[in-house]
Order: sequence, then structure tokens, then C-alpha cells
Amino acid sequence: MVTIPIFIVLLGILVTVSNLTGVPWKREPTGQSISTLSPNTGVTFDNPQGLPLAHRKSFKVSSRTVTLDVKRPSTGAVQHINVLIRAPKDPAGVNAKHPGIVFMHGAGYGTAENSFGDVAADLSSAGFVTAVPDKPVWSTNDITRDYAGSAKAYDQVVRCLRTQHDVDPGKIGLYATSESTWISPYVIKYDKHIAFQLLLSPMVYGPRQSLGFFVGQDFSLVGANDGYQSIVRRLFHADADMFGLHNFDFPMDLPEAYAVPTMVVYGSKDVLTAQVEGLEHILYSAHRAGNQNVTVRSYSVANHVLRLGDEEDSGTPFVDDYISDVISWAVGTAAGLKQTSELVAGATIRQSIAVPVELQADRNLTVYGAIVNLGMVVLLVAALLMALLGCAIKVLRMIRHDHSKVFGFMRGFGSELLAVTVTTLATFVLFVAGLVQVIMAVVRLCWGGAPTENPGMMYWSWPVIQVVSTLVVWAWARILARCIEVARLRGLAQFPPRKGAISDVVSGREPVFASKRFGCVFFWLVAAAMFSVLLFFAFWGLFIF
Repeated sequence: MVTIPIFIVLLGILVTVSNLTGVPWKREPTGQSISTLSPNTGVTFDNPQGLPLAHRKSFKVSSRTVTLDVKRPSTGAVQHINVLIRAPKDPAGVNAKHPGIVFMHGAGYGTAENSFGDVAADLSSAGFVTAVPDKPVWSTNDITRDYAGSAKAYDQVVRCLRTQHDVDPGKIGLYATSESTWISPYVIKYDKHIAFQLLLSPMVYGPRQSLGFFVGQDFSLVGANDGYQSIVRRLFHADADMFGLHNFDFPMDLPEAYAVPTMVVYGSKDVLTAQVEGLEHILYSAHRAGNQNVTVRSYSVANHVLRLGDEEDSGTPFVDDYISDVISWAVGTAAGLKQTSELVAGATIRQSIAVPVELQADRNLTVYGAIVNLGMVVLLVAALLMALLGCAIKVLRMIRHDHSKVFGFMRGFGSELLAVTVTTLATFVLFVAGLVQVIMAVVRLCWGGAPTENPGMMYWSWPVIQVVSTLVVWAWARILARCIEVARLRGLAQFPPRKGAISDVVSGREPVFASKRFGCVFFWLVAAAMFSVLLFFAFWGLFIF
């Protein structure tokens, strides 16, 4: 009779926390698509004057390396970067000026030597002077990247390329992929003389919306239980500025972003990019800037970087005629010719869910989440240290043949605390294991792998955790009911309390949980730690049934 109302109250508190920290997420419309005008991805131009147009392997290629010191504007830090320049070899006595292309890195830590080697060499063999720099990172990492500073660094590479003797300074473009498409709009903003840009799998929306889209989409694609989406929702509503991470809301909607001739390329197996809404935004922005020259190509079975197969495997080739199409577009565009092929061609462009444009930083949710998550870690560590201390004391006493109790638990509280602790920690381990499996599956999917047919733990772990967590709440209700019973027997559960009852309990003359003070402190510390785990589960949405 006492346990049931306590259980209802405890469960109600946890359910309320889960619902109050819940975040709405608009996934509609789903299954969006854009039909292309032709399945043929080839790019052709009208050439009434019969200008000689280079193609792949029209030139032999030479290479040279220059070194630049690029400064990070926000801190003044300087990074020494190598720039690998590949150039077409002109016939003897011919000192032609060629168009140029600067390559911009995606995520990670690419260098001049290990990045873009095949496509840069092919473009150089078609008459372009290509520049592949070391990625400017300074002291940043993947989550603290300085995008505005990187744009200044890449623009310095552009300006360096303009000074080369074999480069036409008015015909330099950008080749940007993935993460660097957050940077390329700023290069165009800073440098009004960029002639064109090639964008592979462009991340059109800001980091918060783009990352929220691909994580939310990929959690579904790998077969994870819908409950794990609650983690995504809360995570991408975090106020990252509190932790010194200022990239989450990096502004992207620049009027100059698509003001130059642009080629946009997608792969149908790309699970990172919002292609339909992204393309709509690109076309709208380009037309608003007065640019009608936007060519779109979509390739079947190509991944995020337009490769075939799993990107974890080295040497994976580009898809179909991608290189030929890029070269044809770049050559014709640099020559100022009018395109005669369809502007939007290739495979149908698809998108599974809507971009979560409503994602915004929530300071209150972030503060509460930080308290709950950090508090749980602190309490678990403190409980573990105290448990280890108790074990050490027990071992020392055994060595001395002292059989006195360390904790001295009474009335079954020790066994009940142990049962609740083991169950709670086992549930926590299951939660972490399920989440890790989801993340690993998403990573494999992003690298070009296929989702597994049987999601296994990714699906069943969530409802199991919910059931076990509910049983843990019931166990806590029983413990609290026992506490009330003992308090009644000790004269504490009355008003006013029995004379001397409080002092008897506090002094240890009438112990409740344990005959040893160490045991009493340990009981309350472990109890607080285990309940903090339940609050942790509630924050991440496990008590939304």
C-alpha cells in the first residue's frame, strides 16, 4: 500500500523530466525528390568559333611545391603549409596562361601530398594549373574548426596561384567538397575575382542543421530504435557556445555564395547531405544573386565523395563519367562558352526527411543537461572510490584477522542496495553499448557501407532499457517504503518526532541503514549515484513510453 504510491510518484517525476526535456522535431515532408531533365550526365558547350578545347590527357603534367605561412586572424597563430601545384606542360617556346583551380579539403586533416591526387592530376592534364594545399587547421580540431579563418587561408592560396607565371589570374576557381562548402562562400565573399566553383556534396545549411539532418536520417537508415532519436534531438539543441564551441551556428546564407558559375555534384548513396532542399536553396540563392549558370549532376551508387564502394578501402575509384564531366564543365566554363547540355541531369535526386531548420540553441536545456550528466559522473566516481576504499579496509582487516564489519548494513538494506546498483549499472552499460553500436553503424554507412539487415541491439536495447529502468524505479519505491517503516518504528514518522529520536539516529545509537558511519555514508552516496543514473536516463528520453 505504501510502495505503490511511492512508485507512481517516482515514475511520474522521471516521466515529467523526460517530457519537459523533450524537443520537437519536424521530419516532414519525407521522401522528397527532384527529377532530372536527362539521365545523361555529359556536359557539352556551343563552340561557334571552334576554339580548341582541352580534354583529359591533353597535356603532360609537371609539379612543384611552394610554402606559405597562413595566419589565423582570430589568434594570430601561423601555420606553415605546403601547396602542391600541378601544371600542364606546354610545348617548347609556348608560355601559355592557364586557368587555375584551388582544392579545398573536407573533414579531417588532409595534406597536399595525400589529397585530391587523381582528380587534380586529371584536371591539370586538361589544361588547368591546380593547387592542393595542406589543410589549414592551426591548433583546432574537427569540432573547433575556424571556418572564417580557413577561408582567409584558402584565399591566400588563391592569391598565390594568381602570381604563378603560367596562370591566368582572372580564371581561378574553387573545388570544394563536404565540410569545405561551409568555407567556400566566404572565400567568394573575400575574393571578388573567383571565376567559378565545383561543389561536391555541398553542406548548404549551417552545421547545426546539417549535422542534425544527417545524424537523424542515418539513425533511421541503420535500423536504430526511434527512441535513440530523442538523443539526437537533445544533442543538437545544445548551446555549444557555453563550452567554447562557436561553429554550431556558423552563418551560411551569404548572398555571394553562389554568385559565380557553379557545378553541384551529388551521389545517390550519399547519406550525409540534404540534396533536395539543399539544391533548392542553391538555385534560389544563385538566381537571387543574378547567376543562372548552375549545373547539377547526380550519379547513381556514388557516395559522399563521389567514389564507388566503401571509402574505408584505399584506392576506390570515382563513379562513372564523373571526372570527364567535371573536366568538360570546367574547360567550357573557363573558356566562357554557353552550355548546351541539360543543366540538371543524371539520377533522380532524393531526400528521406526534412532538414531540421527549427534547431536552435537552448540554454536552459543545456544547463540542466550539463548538471545531470556531470553530476552523474561525479557521483559514480565518488561511489566507486568509496567502494574501493571499503574493499581496501576489509582486506587490511582480514590480514590482521580482524573480522569486524566495514559497512555494517542492517535490515536487508545492503542486499537491496546491491540489487539496485547491479541492475542500474547493467542497464547503463546496455544503454552505452546500444548507442555505440548505432554510432558504429552510422560511421560504416557514411563510409559507403550498407546497413545491416538485422539491427539487433540497436533496436531491442531501447525498450529493454525502458522496462528494466521501470523495474529499478519499483525497487527504489520498495527501499523508500522500508525507510518509512523504519522511521515509524524509530518515532521519526510522527509530528512532533519522538523525543531524542533524531539525535539517536544521527549519533548512531539507533542506526537505520548500517551500524557503521562508513556504511551510512556509503549507502547515501551509492543511492544518490544510482538515482542520478535514472535522472540521466530521463534527460535522454528513456521515460517517454
